[in-house]
Amino acid sequence: MGRKILGLFLIFFCCATSLVFAGGTKPVQLAIWSPVQLFSDSNSIKGVRLNLIYTDNNDMFGISLGAGWNKTSGDLKGIELGAVNWTDGLAYGFKGGILNYTGARSVGLDLGVVNIGKGDTTGVQLGIVNWNEGFFHGWQDGLVNYVNGHFVGWQDGFLNITKDNFSGFQSGIINYVGGAMTGFQFGFYNYAKEAHGLQIGLIGNATDSLHGLQIGMVDYNGNENPMVIMLLANWSF
Repeated sequence: MGRKILGLFLIFFCCATSLVFAGGTKPVQLAIWSPVQLFSDSNSIKGVRLNLIYTDNNDMFGISLGAGWNKTSGDLKGIELGAVNWTDGLAYGFKGGILNYTGARSVGLDLGVVNIGKGDTTGVQLGIVNWNEGFFHGWQDGLVNYVNGHFVGWQDGFLNITKDNFSGFQSGIINYVGGAMTGFQFGFYNYAKEAHGLQIGLIGNATDSLHGLQIGMVDYNGNENPMVIMLLANWSF
């Protein structure tokens, strides 16, 4: 009698589970190595995802924890912790790991050894190498900080590079702005194609023009007013 009741219970549980999980969004994911996981990579997870080595899902909303590689083919909204956190789409929230990658827009905090954003970023990147291909608005702190687009905020590290225009504060050993710098550069070597503000360091270089003040051992002013090269200080207003 007990076995029959247990058998009926198991049948009922399996049927109920299949009905609950019938849609494309699942509340939980357990994975060893995709496709050895509870639900296929075409499903989205809205809840909790636990991964031992590698998992892949469409969208992830909630908490994703893994010892290995957490992959999201679509968008991520929530918290993700793992050795590798990889999102092809949008990412909103917190990612912590060795490598954090976002293929589209990122909003939130990335904490890792290497943080890569292929789209625009609003928030914070903290790591050894922080790399962003689009517009960056926020704070980058690491050994190497690189932004290919515009930057608004604070870059702090050994090497800070912004290829386009920069507005804010750069602090490091080498600070480089490929476009117009509006704000403050503080470091051993400060470079800007156009400098609007203040450069303080051993060497200040405003290649095309200076609209502000340079304080350093050697200061180069591209607009040659009052002097092209001066020692200790250079200015143009």
